[in-house]
Amino acid sequence: MEALLGATVVDVVAGRTIPDAVVLVRDARILAVGRRSELRVPRGARRTDLTGRWLIPGLIDAHAHLQPWGLDTSLRWGVTSVRDLHAGLPLAARLRAHPGPVPRLFQAVAMLDAPPTTYADAIAVTPATAEGAVDSVVRAGADWIKVYTGATPDLLAAVLTRARAHRLPVAAHLGQTDALTAATLGVASIEHLSGVPEAAGDSLALFAAHRRGFFAGWTAVETSWSTLDTLALDRVAVTLAATGVVLVPTLGLHDTFARLDDSLTYRRSDLASVPDSARANWNVPGMIARAGWEREDYPVFRAARRLQDRFVRVFAAAGGRVATGTDAANQLLVPGAGVHLEMALLVQAGLTPLEALRAATVRGAELLRADTLGRLQANAVADLVVLGGDPLIDIGNSRKVVRVMLGGQWVNDHPEHVP
Repeated sequence: MEALLGATVVDVVAGRTIPDAVVLVRDARILAVGRRSELRVPRGARRTDLTGRWLIPGLIDAHAHLQPWGLDTSLRWGVTSVRDLHAGLPLAARLRAHPGPVPRLFQAVAMLDAPPTTYADAIAVTPATAEGAVDSVVRAGADWIKVYTGATPDLLAAVLTRARAHRLPVAAHLGQTDALTAATLGVASIEHLSGVPEAAGDSLALFAAHRRGFFAGWTAVETSWSTLDTLALDRVAVTLAATGVVLVPTLGLHDTFARLDDSLTYRRSDLASVPDSARANWNVPGMIARAGWEREDYPVFRAARRLQDRFVRVFAAAGGRVATGTDAANQLLVPGAGVHLEMALLVQAGLTPLEALRAATVRGAELLRADTLGRLQANAVADLVVLGGDPLIDIGNSRKVVRVMLGGQWVNDHPEHVP
């Protein structure tokens, strides 16, 4: 047994802090949490002094596409669970077999998309073949089903029917179905704020843009945000919140792509943890060329960010559940560090630091249907992060990762992260 002594525990479930706390850990589980003045440390327990630190639950990245190098990077930043929403069959198997301490993986294995698929390693599916397509990813070890932008309502309904037979939830990156329709059909989560402009604006024009290709659709949607009527957008947010669907907005993705014309975007300190080979594979100039983005596009994308923030703020205020996702390790999106960026952007959007921490912990755990993750309480899994600053005062302090515990074992010490 190990006793963690003296830290301030951030109880994200109750919305309180426990100063000068004791956390008792044994066999990968938390036995008890309480004030040192009230909770006795059993004789023989190994004592770890964390006085002057803060303890939060292990963080959850609810939308990633990891490469093997990103597993350790995620842990270094305190991300102990990852929902990987498309790796392709061979890479998904490699991630599961990766040696050493790795985050808990919840995998969709390979996404399902209408033919012709955007990505070669996606699985082409029609309403008639949905049963076989879902079964194929289940056989490959999928914990989730992921549908991509080509899914029409009919196709989405067919996939959901078969997914329910396997008792598996469905995540949706929408392009041919609006967000309200997808939520009503029963998807568990909506990714990237997709389908929202289609629900609040000119869906036919946006559906047509998606049919022309991924980047044509992305560009049309990002451009459309700044033209949306705010009352219509607010109505969608409130209605969507009432459906119970979880929103994984990946604001870091939207914000990064809106700033590709800014040299500072390419000099962020967290990019230092990205291998040179990964940077080469990103080929950001090539992506920009494929997308056809010009200098005048980026101010429009940045104008969209204000409305995206508003939507998330209204959705959350209406009781909607938000979970952090990064889309890492796609272009300029760093595994692990991206969760801290996402929390900062959620606070910028109008959530409190506590709400942002909940998005990265207990809300992600609810989405993963894992009620022993994302919280510091008795019987929870002992995944936790030691911080060098109070994240409730400044969410930027979440980046001051000192130590990380995964399943009751210390996996990383990072004194260099604390100024």
